[in-house]
Amino acid sequence: MTQTIGVEVGPGAISPAALSDIEKFEKMLDRYLKGEVDEDRFRIFRLNNGIYGQRQGGHNQMVRIKAPYGSLQPDQLEMLAHVAEKYSRGWGHITTRQNIQFHFVQLEQVPEMLRDLAGVGLTTREACGDTVRNIVGCHLAGACPFEVLDISPWAEAAFRHFLRNPYAQRLPRKFKINFSGCVTDCGQAMFNDVGVVAVTRPGGDGTAEPGFRVFFAGGLGANPHPAQALEDFTSRQDLMPTLEAVLRTFDHYGNRDNKLRARMKWLVDTMGLDELRERILKERKLLLASVTWVDGLPDYVKEHGDEPAGVSTGSAPTPMGWGTDVVFRRNDPYGRWEDANVVRGNAKGTVSAYAYARLGDVTAEQFRALAAMQRELGLELRVTNRQNVVFRGLTEEQLPALHQRLDAIGMAEPGAELSRDVVSCPGADTCNLAVTQSRGLADDIGQALEAAGLAEVGGVRINISGCTNSCGQHHIADIGFVGIERRAHGRPAPGYHMLLGGHLGHTQVEFGHKALRLPAKAASAATVRVVGQFAAERNPGETFTQWLERSGGPSAVAQSLKDLDVFPLPDENPDFYVDFHETGPWVSEVGVGECAGS
Repeated sequence: MTQTIGVEVGPGAISPAALSDIEKFEKMLDRYLKGEVDEDRFRIFRLNNGIYGQRQGGHNQMVRIKAPYGSLQPDQLEMLAHVAEKYSRGWGHITTRQNIQFHFVQLEQVPEMLRDLAGVGLTTREACGDTVRNIVGCHLAGACPFEVLDISPWAEAAFRHFLRNPYAQRLPRKFKINFSGCVTDCGQAMFNDVGVVAVTRPGGDGTAEPGFRVFFAGGLGANPHPAQALEDFTSRQDLMPTLEAVLRTFDHYGNRDNKLRARMKWLVDTMGLDELRERILKERKLLLASVTWVDGLPDYVKEHGDEPAGVSTGSAPTPMGWGTDVVFRRNDPYGRWEDANVVRGNAKGTVSAYAYARLGDVTAEQFRALAAMQRELGLELRVTNRQNVVFRGLTEEQLPALHQRLDAIGMAEPGAELSRDVVSCPGADTCNLAVTQSRGLADDIGQALEAAGLAEVGGVRINISGCTNSCGQHHIADIGFVGIERRAHGRPAPGYHMLLGGHLGHTQVEFGHKALRLPAKAASAATVRVVGQFAAERNPGETFTQWLERSGGPSAVAQSLKDLDVFPLPDENPDFYVDFHETGPWVSEVGVGECAGS
């Protein structure tokens, strides 16, 4: 059975709420095509239903499908394969917020596609627009050896609470919620509107009470802000009213006149941190007094429990989180995959294993194969915020068979926490706001690292965004790139700002520092130099951040790369004036943004 919000349905059935959404979309689309609904009104409606215009114009649409905390079932994976083949280009893209995106869907086909998705409990509702976006959670929640609580049921409860919630429809701007089960923060709580991290506090009887630390008003984009702590400890009973109190405060006081200053992070600047915190806590106090608020734990949490996975005494926990190094103990393909992509330490006696999705892309054939593996081996599956896939609940005996099947579909390469695992937004391939072909650069960096023998350096993360909106999360990477326009010899050319030293963990975040500007076609050479220098000079156990500081910081490393910031004359090397995956001279073609951010 596939579970949708508020009702249990079988394959092919559609919940009443989803059916109502689809029927309304059909009516609005019909009226729009007849000219009875103006462009602005239909655009807002379309975005709130997860349908986003592409830079190609016309009726080409990107459709964003929510996978709350990354969880997907076999029938849903098979439906994604069907969608890829019938409506899109034969493949889908995993985003940094655990959505699945399909491009070049024709607007007239959207209602039929929504019906197909709803039949397996998938929704696009509020995946875009000024709404509560997909609820993100640590992809190993419930299988992590370090977690304080399993945040999976909490993320599901939050997803159910805010989906179609009247307060979540016409916010001043988009609103993002992330969950992490421990301070390792694999769920990336520290740069979102609300970030929830499971923690403990000492009890009066000498025990430790599990609960949460809630952070608020973080964000990336052109002006990144770190999330701020609301209070030292939030009890499990108070978490859901706390989430709604933050949302209501944003709805009351967010800037509705200027989209560029509308995110919650700007309230810290205009209102002040202490005042904003006080208003949130006051909102929560009044919310708890309301006769309409149901107090206590959410039903889903009470039903499914949130006990942590625990740590096995039979094996040491696999290191996780930012700066994780990967030690290869074997040279055979299976051994190298196991060394890099398998996580152990779960007291339940199971292990987890990553399937590597290069550039976050998954073909229809791969979707079907992943579904078959999940179903036949009896596993859980989640997509990750680094655009990969992780299987959970494996036995040791199942690992060789899983590797063999992943190898057959091209997803068995060691990738997790290795330099080859480059994260990128879709970029100018489809996005209206992108300046550069970020996917093309990610592909080029991967090839350059492979050629230099540096693709399997551990403990260094590389992220790329095609514009300042940071959908590729370049601010929080060890090595980050953001697309910019350059001019050289009187000609426009694609370029990037290189950032160094971004990282997060232990309820802290450090945004990368701008190091230097580069031609797009020199960014891969710069990456190879930095990764190579790090690999050659690092001390045992030293993180990229520690090495960078010891090496003089971003400015010192940037100085060693200045010779790469050179544009040859157009006649000498015209390739510098053509972006990746393009055939003609580069021009900056930035369209009107609709709902920046993945």
